[in-house]
Formats: sequence, structure tokens, C-alpha cells
Amino acid sequence: MGMRVDIATLFPEMCQRVLDESILGRAARRGHIETHCHQIRDYTLNRQKQTDDYPYGGGCGMVLYAQPIADCIREIRRQVEQQGRPAPHIVFMTAGGQRYTEEHARRLAQYDSLLLVCGHYEGIDERVIEAFADEEISIGDYILTGGELASLVVADSVLRLQPGVLAEQKGYEEESYWNGLLEYPQYTRPEVWEGRAVPPILLSGNHKAVDDWRAEQSRQRTRQRRPDLWEAYLAAGGWDGTPPPKKPSRRRRKKLAEEPLLPGTDGGQTPPDAPQKEE
Repeated sequence: MGMRVDIATLFPEMCQRVLDESILGRAARRGHIETHCHQIRDYTLNRQKQTDDYPYGGGCGMVLYAQPIADCIREIRRQVEQQGRPAPHIVFMTAGGQRYTEEHARRLAQYDSLLLVCGHYEGIDERVIEAFADEEISIGDYILTGGELASLVVADSVLRLQPGVLAEQKGYEEESYWNGLLEYPQYTRPEVWEGRAVPPILLSGNHKAVDDWRAEQSRQRTRQRRPDLWEAYLAAGGWDGTPPPKKPSRRRRKKLAEEPLLPGTDGGQTPPDAPQKEE
């Protein structure tokens, strides 16, 4: 019995369609994982099936009632218990939660059952969060119209780590963020596309040299694109001791930009006569 993920939402059909597609859908059909999306509106007690109201204290927007969310969570707990599983770990998707990272995904992937609760409109009555949440998560420093997309991001990143979902464990262990670095660049056929060649090292058949090249590309990308990750990588002792190349001065960068590219200066991606990047 694979990991179970439940999503409590006002738009269960939208979420379930995503979970039923592609890699996750195939994994669910093979029994490696299990996903369920629940309609919060089904648990309202009023005749109009209303799920929200104006916030106390004034302000714009509407706030989701605590009661239907609470009753939805209780029903999901009951269903999970009927399967003989431990109680689900409950995560509320909120803008005020911890910023989500691969480290969170790995930790959440250890649970047998995970329940993601989606906010909407202006937010959720804080009392139901206090009563049920094991934690709150935000996928980034920006605002969405609802928690559905955020919950799907979390579900995807967690479920793909489950046994049997990906063809190989290396499918995620060599990807960005797994070891604290960004992933190296990837290439496939043809060897030359619109004048741009695959780095020759990847065609050499020398697996050790390929691994070394990929490791260096990963370090360079992280250092250049995500200085925050690079600093954390160094602080954790991840650096292999190879001194990183010094960043050229502004004058030197300008001069380099005006010079024609030589083979291998950009990792072998662009031969000297390659066309300019399309705008």
C-alpha cells in the first residue's frame, strides 16, 4: 500500500485531473501511490452551500468558514483510519507558511498519509488552522488566487519520491536541489541543432570524465545563478576543494561579451559560427 495524499479543496475536479495524468497517474493505477481530492463545499451546513463570509474587523475579501473545513478533515481522517493507516499529517497551504524546499519534500515523503488543505479568497479562519494544522507551507513569496496550485506542487514533489513512481532512484537524486546544487545542463539528439553542438565530453564514452564535467557544471550553475544555495553548499562542507574561478571584473565581462566565442568556452554548447540566441 503506497503513500496516500488527500487534498481538501473547493475545486477537487481540477486537482484530481492533474494527479491522474502522466507519471503520477500511472503510478496510482499501478498501486504505488493513492490520491483523493475532497470538496469542502459538501460539508457546509447552510442551504446555499456557502463556504465563506466577510472577515471580522473589516477588510476586503472573504474568509473561509472553519466548520466545513473541520468536518472535511474529520471525514478524511476516518477514511484513512479505515484503511489501517496512521492519522494523516495535515498541512495547510497558506501565504504565511514556511517557504517550501526540497528538504520539506523529502521529510513529507516519509509520512504514510498526507492531507493538504487549500485556502481560497482572503484566507481561512485561523481557528481551524490552530485546531488541525501540523504545519503551514507556502511555495513562494507571491500570492495565488487559491491553494490548489500550491497543493499540487507539494503533492507532485512528494509523490515522485515514492518507490515505484520514477523508473530509477537516480531520476531524482541527480536533479536540482537534491544535493544542494542546481542540476547540470542536459542534451539529447541531434548532436548539432541549428548550429549548436552537444559538448564533446558527453560523446566521449568516458563515464568518469562525464561525471566530473557534470559535477563542475552543477557547481558553476549554482554559484552563478543561486549564490544563496552556493553559500549554503559551502557552509555544509559540500565543496570538493577545487577553487571556484574568480568572477571577472565589469570591464573584463564587457570585453568578453564583445569577443567571438571559442569552442568549449561555454561548455561546448555553441561553436564559433553558431547563430545568435533568438530574442
